[in-house]
Amino acid sequence: MAYEWDNKKPTAQMLGRWQPFHDGHYTLFKEIIKKTGQVCIQIRDVQGVDDNPFDFETVKKNIEERLNPEFEGRFKIMLVPNVTNICYGRGVGYKIEEIVLPEEIQKISATKIRAKMREEGKLK
Repeated sequence: MAYEWDNKKPTAQMLGRWQPFHDGHYTLFKEIIKKTGQVCIQIRDVQGVDDNPFDFETVKKNIEERLNPEFEGRFKIMLVPNVTNICYGRGVGYKIEEIVLPEEIQKISATKIRAKMREEGKLK
């Protein structure tokens, strides 16, 4: 039976640029989905800001291709403003927590991936 998204269920959030979505992001997603069973992936609107060449549709497609069919229905993807600060005033019913991944995963760098893509002529 396919998973059916429910906005009322507890949901974990992943906020990022995903320029591009790589193995480290995938590993992080797999840890985060264990928290609640469904994840809202928010893509910051950063195309053209600094070294962020990919537009929302490209990033969304890359994420969907990587997560489906294994996690189909268990995530939603949305475009959000270029969020740079996450602030709150008091305990409001959610946690902000860091997921610590193995060092070899932490070392994966989208900056290095983009540089290699440029070297190979896959990105301007």
